[in-house]
Amino acid sequence: MVRDPLRARLALAAAYAAFSAVSTPAFSQSPPQPRETELPSVDITVTANRSPTEIQRTGSAITVVPREQLQASNPGSLVDVLRTVPGLDVTETGGPGASTTVRLRGASSGQTLVLIDGVRVGDPSSASSEFDLSILSPALIDRIEVLRGPQSALYGSDAMGGVINIITKRGLGPTGAFAQIEGGSYGTGAVSGGIHGSQGPWSYAASGSFARSDGFSRYGYRISRFDPAVTAGYDADGYDRYSGYGRFGYDPGTGFRFEAGVMASATRSEYDAASGKYPDTPNVAFRRFYQIYGRGSWDTLDGALTHAITTFFARSERIFREVRYGSNQTPAQTTSTLSEYYGQRVGAEYQGDLRLGLAGRVTFGARLERETAETFSERYLPTPIARASTLEAGQNTRALFALWQLPLGERLDLSIGGRIDDVVGVARFATWRGTLAYRITETGTKLRASAGTGGKAPTLFQLYAPIYGNPNLQAETSLGFDAGIDQSILGGRGTLSVTAFTNRFSNLIEYNALTSSYFNVARAETRGVEMAASFVLWPDVVRMRAGWTYLEAKDLTTGLTLARRPRNVGTLGFVVTPTPAWSIEPSMTYVSQRYSGSGETLRLNPYMRFDLRTSYQIDKTWTAFARVENLTNVRYEEVYNYGTAGRSFYAGLRANW
Repeated sequence: MVRDPLRARLALAAAYAAFSAVSTPAFSQSPPQPRETELPSVDITVTANRSPTEIQRTGSAITVVPREQLQASNPGSLVDVLRTVPGLDVTETGGPGASTTVRLRGASSGQTLVLIDGVRVGDPSSASSEFDLSILSPALIDRIEVLRGPQSALYGSDAMGGVINIITKRGLGPTGAFAQIEGGSYGTGAVSGGIHGSQGPWSYAASGSFARSDGFSRYGYRISRFDPAVTAGYDADGYDRYSGYGRFGYDPGTGFRFEAGVMASATRSEYDAASGKYPDTPNVAFRRFYQIYGRGSWDTLDGALTHAITTFFARSERIFREVRYGSNQTPAQTTSTLSEYYGQRVGAEYQGDLRLGLAGRVTFGARLERETAETFSERYLPTPIARASTLEAGQNTRALFALWQLPLGERLDLSIGGRIDDVVGVARFATWRGTLAYRITETGTKLRASAGTGGKAPTLFQLYAPIYGNPNLQAETSLGFDAGIDQSILGGRGTLSVTAFTNRFSNLIEYNALTSSYFNVARAETRGVEMAASFVLWPDVVRMRAGWTYLEAKDLTTGLTLARRPRNVGTLGFVVTPTPAWSIEPSMTYVSQRYSGSGETLRLNPYMRFDLRTSYQIDKTWTAFARVENLTNVRYEEVYNYGTAGRSFYAGLRANW
């Protein structure tokens, strides 16, 4: 049973927020955010250099997904909009509500760092400390910044493939509100609403959402090699998700700024064992996430030096009620267990930003974090075994970092940075990063390049799990390079971006089945090309967006392709506006052949999926929208033997006041 109700956790989060607000001004792992009157546009990034920077001045490969693009996608899932980001691969294990993993440039999910408002949110109780994006609602999000390439010099452990920073909405201007409702195929429904604004020095934003679906059987649904007469009898696996967040700020204009935020999400999803004689089983997963942070900054030296401090708290909970059958479905042949995983992060960080005029900007800081993991197991059938602790561990991480951004004239921007992470008693590693951006304004060209190293400390599970753990593990490391060009085309009506990259991973941690433990034994290499294009075909009527990623991801020990890394992924979309109030958006996604298992096993066929979205603004308040997903009803798999949705229809209303 679930022992920690959502209400109790929300109370804990609120108490921690109050403590943070009283005890110290705070600032998260993200760069100092713009003032409340400086809401960033798609031309500004707060992730690439830990401080607000014009994208034209950064040498890193970065994509910003704005609020408008999020609103046009599926309100129940972040998956669809993230698929349009070059270099980013998303895998759902059996449709909406199932566990979802992301990978950047072929790095594993645990080597892709996820931040929410700059706060690290990976689950310390999981095997690779990854974050499950399926628990988040798009209704809570204002924008997403995806920074590709090794970024451990800025953000520490896990940022080997890159960083995904999910940024919630900030209050700005007069009070505004929104509400949205949607329904459609598979018994799907979603509703969300929120409020935001500012009053004098205070700003505020809050939002809540609920989404549900009856779903379909995660195992075997619409997979042609299975007998339809058998899979037709499989139970549908649905989900329910509640999410909410609140964020407020205080800026009296005296050089001191304060901000605090809280987020909570709870998901109940059904899933299948997907193995044995009876793979369709009544399993249920409960996944909860809580985050709280306080953030304060103040200016000194006539504004030349800004100090910022953060306190932060994040907790992930995963509880699995699992049923497996033997040769029959009698109680004597049934195994029923409850497994619980609780991971928690708490800490503080200082960041200073020193503006040196023509000598650029120096960003420096220090971070202290403690992460803990607790796991429990209980068995009900066939022989009851009382709840018992299977893992209780924790570790402290101390870090120092610095970054120098140096403009040389009006065309060239350089940056060089480094960081030392010390996981006390476990691992210590140093990382570095350098970038270059050169602009040719006469032709609308930006040339850019970056190089850096990445590191990932072994997780608590890998170190201390009973039987499997190895306390002698060392940190994983990587070295990566990229070079690219951003070019204005069609007389300024469009842009074209092309990036070539390579990453080499060493000392990777793998599970050794012969010894039943983890070891630093693996090496891997990923390389490829990313392309993104956006331009206006017919002014005010037709716009086009396209993306393509070519990836070679190899296990250097065996020479074989890494699991779930397609060689080619392409997206193509159009925005057609026959009238100012009416928008039609057809799109296509192509994914090439890949392997669901290691060692090039469990081959998955390529597929091409078509979607269609449309919206109509009825008046200043109301907008109606609809979409058809998988228009041609193509059958495909993202994970071997796990189904995906067929042709699906959805429609809804959105209101803004």
